[in-house]
Amino acid sequence: MVEIEVKVRVKDAAAMRQAILRTGAKLEKERYPEENTLFDLSSRVLTAKKCALRLRRAGRKVFLTFKGAPQKSRRFKVREEHETEVRNEKALRRILRGLGFVAVFRYKKSRTTFRRGRLRISLDETAAGVFCEFEGERSDIVRYARILGFSSPELIKQDYVQILQDRGKEG
Repeated sequence: MVEIEVKVRVKDAAAMRQAILRTGAKLEKERYPEENTLFDLSSRVLTAKKCALRLRRAGRKVFLTFKGAPQKSRRFKVREEHETEVRNEKALRRILRGLGFVAVFRYKKSRTTFRRGRLRISLDETAAGVFCEFEGERSDIVRYARILGFSSPELIKQDYVQILQDRGKEG
């Protein structure tokens, strides 16, 4: 699967939540905690290739995600993504450790998710601030960002690891 997304910085999470709902977006999942751990080999081969292996605890569910290197795009973060739900997190962590993977970055956020047609909207509260993430087709993302009052220069391609590292934080 190919993931296409951007983020925008948000000043007020509650006001943005209301703005999203006013557009007709449907609340998918109310605010829940997420814990994200990125893994790499000691040689940092994934980091060198701009790929990521992420273990995410989202509420009571756990997911393992591989993200490929970003494709060239001026305005969007576009990358291959494969994800699967994990039934036994402890066993998976032992497998990763046995294969030589180590945790290289951790961050937490609170996330509220919405859906508007084919577009997935996430309102994220992180150690670096509040962000709204749009995931879907390019035209849907641009159209919806405009509906919410955001212009193209406000769109952020960075992922949360880059944002948090730029701010000198492990969230």
